[in-house]
Amino acid sequence: MPEALDRDLLFLLSDVGRLVRIHADRRANQSGMTRAQWVILARLERMGGLSQKELADALEVEPITVGRQIDRLQARGLVERHPDPTDRRVWRLHLTPAAGPVLERIAAYREELHAQVTRDLDDATVHRVVEALITMKEQLLADDRLPDEAA
Repeated sequence: MPEALDRDLLFLLSDVGRLVRIHADRRANQSGMTRAQWVILARLERMGGLSQKELADALEVEPITVGRQIDRLQARGLVERHPDPTDRRVWRLHLTPAAGPVLERIAAYREELHAQVTRDLDDATVHRVVEALITMKEQLLADDRLPDEAA
């Protein structure tokens, strides 16, 4: 990387995000899953009962993409579709008890990756980085030209 870019904030943010995704892809693949499936499971753990459309909106992907992933997760016994009590056209997504061990592995991996990327940083520095990233995110979201779904 040329000298001018190796310390450029925006390039570094992009590179770190890309490297985290690469690491997560590899780890998910080792367990016979994809990072996208891990993300869906983690999101449903935090926000169970979403419709496929709501989940697709939260993940910023097309509903058909989520539908295919849910089909695979349902085939593995990790997710169930339940009819919405007020709209028979809508399916609500819920984790099954079988998702518990997978979520534990995801959480353990997140802790491991966090420890790896912060290994040479003290807690105060990690805190400052997190606060700075939150501020950057809030400033980008405050730009009314961005869609609300960017959150």
